[in-house]
Amino acid sequence: MGKGKLTMVIMWMMVVSLFLGFALAADRGWRKSMLPPDMTSHFSSILIDRVAPSSIVIPVDGNVYPVGYYNLTLMIGQPARPYFLDVDTGSDLTWLQCDAPCVHCTEAPHPLYKPTNDLVVCKDSLCAALHPRDYKCESPQQCDYEVDYADGGSSLGVLLRDSFTLNYANGGRITPRLALGCGYDQLPGPSNHPLDGIVGLGRGKVSILSQLNSQGLVRNVVGHCLSGRGGGFIFFGDSLYDPARVIWTSMTPEYAKHYSPGHAELYFGGKTTGSKNLVVIFDSGSSYTYFNSETYNTLTSLLKKELNGKSLKEAPDDRTLPLCWKGRKPFKSLRDVKKYFKLRVALSFDNGKTKTQFDLPPESYLIISSKGNVCLGILNGTEAGLQNLNLIGDISMLDTLVIYDNEKQMIGWTPANCDRIPKSKIITYM
Repeated sequence: MGKGKLTMVIMWMMVVSLFLGFALAADRGWRKSMLPPDMTSHFSSILIDRVAPSSIVIPVDGNVYPVGYYNLTLMIGQPARPYFLDVDTGSDLTWLQCDAPCVHCTEAPHPLYKPTNDLVVCKDSLCAALHPRDYKCESPQQCDYEVDYADGGSSLGVLLRDSFTLNYANGGRITPRLALGCGYDQLPGPSNHPLDGIVGLGRGKVSILSQLNSQGLVRNVVGHCLSGRGGGFIFFGDSLYDPARVIWTSMTPEYAKHYSPGHAELYFGGKTTGSKNLVVIFDSGSSYTYFNSETYNTLTSLLKKELNGKSLKEAPDDRTLPLCWKGRKPFKSLRDVKKYFKLRVALSFDNGKTKTQFDLPPESYLIISSKGNVCLGILNGTEAGLQNLNLIGDISMLDTLVIYDNEKQMIGWTPANCDRIPKSKIITYM
């Protein structure tokens, strides 16, 4: 064989190999584990660049008050069926109330989920992510789980895989197989309401986001935009927003299981309150914001001092929330009461390099009750069993685009119009 022909053959083989390599990379069934460790991260970035140019967007229903929660609709199974799930960035596992059969299930909007036979085995890394390192498999052929929530609720079940129908903002549709919990024994908490399950949007390996990212379908970024009028949307991926228009602070490695910017200092009216080193977690699974007992008492004392001499009076007969005030006549909206609450509440985060501030204007911590009173939507977390943790709940994230970038280990926020579901990078900033 002549030297020229040999060169042409080698070049042709290189072209074919390159084509096959990209074809394999585009296949969701392609296994990174077949690559040497030093090549895995390189090809992973290529895969994401090629396969995940858009973000997955899912509309959200609900409100802080009077509904008391936000949920989304996921289409799961073959054929796909709708299920209403609570949105929770404070936990990882997504689970459905499941006819396995069900030992104890609560009221649900839809018929119980019929499980597939595609069980996740106990030695699977997704199962390991749900258990402590010394966990021993009692049933090797399945992955048992139990998750507990801060309000006292829990779910017991097994992990399996099924198809999820998801839509990209650019119009594309995918049906990946993802792991979820088949919950056959639920213990409701005091904040219980009819639901089909919970979608966990946390940082763990078993979360929907992590699974989609591991398959190269989206970047490891999740965010939400909850409207003060009710509704909103969540998204997976980073194609919907302009990073330059977002206030960013770093996630702390100290609380790696949560979306936490670490420690904060509470300000009131632009001045420090003396409440420092507050461990703060962003948690969409909580309707209200919670401060530890000392910080809560400090804030309520300052608010009462601000309201002293004004026409608002405490309304202990209104049990909507622990602290409510009534005016000379019933209030119709927060616009009627903003003139009484002029001093801003804010949390300041210091990551050692820069300081960032998360502002809480009155509409971020007040509601109007059904009795026409104004109530404080910041509660005593210590009394609720959160010990020293401080949660930023839905009420404080309304009309705000909140982003959890797990790739850059950053949390970001910016005022936004959450009433409009984005089709591309067209989020309306405020």
